[in-house]
Amino acid sequence: MSKIIVLFNLKPGVDVADYEKFARETDLPIVNALPSVRRFEVLKAQGLLSGGAAPYQYIEVIDLESLEQLGRDTATETMQKVAATFRSMADEPQFILTESL
Repeated sequence: MSKIIVLFNLKPGVDVADYEKFARETDLPIVNALPSVRRFEVLKAQGLLSGGAAPYQYIEVIDLESLEQLGRDTATETMQKVAATFRSMADEPQFILTESL
């Protein structure tokens, strides 16, 4: 099965507490309830293991049941609103489609 890895920083001026409240109360429960998603988690970077700051503040891991179904799920009005809020906070997020070896 595929996973989508999303790497991003917050846009300048976006409050960390506001983003994390959105992630916990809106993004995580709604995305985890989608038929296309096996599991969705948001991780907050703590730094590099070798020391220093991580290049991204947040990492999302979306473990998919079906990429095709995800397209249908994200077309809903609810998901369009969630995505718009995410885009208003995330600064050029990188969506990386992966598969297990």
